Amino acid sequence: MTAPFHYVDGRMHAERVPLARIADEFGTPAYVYSRAALEANFRAFDEAFASLPHLVCYAMKANSNLAVLNVFARLGGGFDIVSGGELARVIAAGGDPAKVVFSGVGKTAAEMRAALAAGIRCFNVESAPELERLAEVAAAAGRRAPVSFRVNPDVDPGTHPYISTGLKENKFGVDFASAPALYRRAASLPSIRVTGIDMHIGSQITELRPCREAAAKLLGLVDALARDGIPLEHVDVGGGLGIRYRDESPVPLHEYAAMLAGLMRGRRETLVLEPGRRLVGDAGALLTRVEYLKRGSRSFAIVDAAMNDLLRPALYDAWHPVDAVAPRAGPAETWQVVGPVCESGDFLAHDRELALAPGDLLAIGAAGAYAMAMSSNYNARPRACEVLVDGDRVHLVRRRERVDDLFAGESIAP
Repeated sequence: MTAPFHYVDGRMHAERVPLARIADEFGTPAYVYSRAALEANFRAFDEAFASLPHLVCYAMKANSNLAVLNVFARLGGGFDIVSGGELARVIAAGGDPAKVVFSGVGKTAAEMRAALAAGIRCFNVESAPELERLAEVAAAAGRRAPVSFRVNPDVDPGTHPYISTGLKENKFGVDFASAPALYRRAASLPSIRVTGIDMHIGSQITELRPCREAAAKLLGLVDALARDGIPLEHVDVGGGLGIRYRDESPVPLHEYAAMLAGLMRGRRETLVLEPGRRLVGDAGALLTRVEYLKRGSRSFAIVDAAMNDLLRPALYDAWHPVDAVAPRAGPAETWQVVGPVCESGDFLAHDRELALAPGDLLAIGAAGAYAMAMSSNYNARPRACEVLVDGDRVHLVRRRERVDDLFAGESIAP
C-alpha cells in the first residue's frame, strides 16, 4: 500500500485526496484518517496470527471515533474497552459485544450491569474488591460474569513512566503472587465464571524482550492454575507495540507473532491481543494552519491547533513529525510550533526546520492515536472535526464543535 500521507506534484495527499482540499472544505484544525491504512494495519495484525486461534481486540482508547470502530468491526475485530461509554460506542458502531473485553481499575456497578446485559466476552478484573463487586452485581442480575484477571507480571517495558503499566508499583492489575488465591476465590463464586487471564505491560514498546518475558511468565501461571484445577479458555497478552514517530525501531510484527506462536505451540487456549496505537497511529494526521510567525531569540510558528488538540507533546514531551502540506522553495528556519492556548506548555513541536509563511498548512503526523481521544475544550476551544478519507472520497465522520455546544448543558444559578 502507498503510504497514506504522501506528496503528489509537491502537494501532500491523504490517499488520493489533497490535504489542501480538506482544509478548504472542512477548515482547520482537522484530524484526517486513512481508511486504507486502518484496514491494512488491522489485516496485517490479524493475519500475522493466522496459525493460532486468536481474537484481535482493538484497544479503542487510542481512537474511539465511530467510523474507525466500524472499520474494525467490519473486519471481524473485537474491542478492548475501559468504560461504559466505550461499550456504548462499540455497540453504536456495529461492533459485537461478544468480542469485547472490559479492562480498567475502577469499573462502577452501573458499568458492570450494562456490560452483563450486553453480553460481553470477558471482564478483565484488576483487584480483589472489584471481583467481589462484580459477583454481587452478577448475582443480582441472575447472571454469571465471565472473568479473567489482569495479572501484573512486574516486567519493565522500557517506555515512558506514564505509559508503563506492568510494574508492581503501577495501579493496574493484581499482584502476580496474589493471583492464584484470587483465581481460587473466583472459582468458588457461583455468579462468576473464570475464563481467562490478561496482562498489559505498557504502551509504545519498541523491543521484544519485555513482551517475551511477560508472556512466558503469564503462561507459567496458566499452567500452575491448570494443576490447581482451574483451566483457562484464553490468554490475553494485551497490546502496547510501538510505532515510529521519529527514529524508533518498532518491533516487526512477524517477529512478535513468531515469538508468541512459539510460546503458544501445543496449547489449547485462544490468544487474545489488544493492539491500539499500532492499528491507528500512522493512519492519522492533524491538519493545522499557520496563523502568525513571531521571530526573536526563539522563533514561533503560531498555528490554529494546540495542546487541547494534541496533548502528547505537552504530557509526554512526545515527538511528532511536522511537514508542510505544500513545501516552499525558500530557506528553512528553526521554528517552535505552538498553539494559541494560554500555557507555556502549549507546544506541538520544538526546533523544526521549515520554510513557512502565514497561511501555510502543516500536517502533524502519527496523530491517529491519542490525539482526538485525549482532546479537550480547554480555553473554551471547540474540538476539531474528524475526516475519513477512502480513496478519492472524503467523509466527515465528526463535525467540528460550535462554541454554543460548549455550554449547551450549563445553566446560570438563580
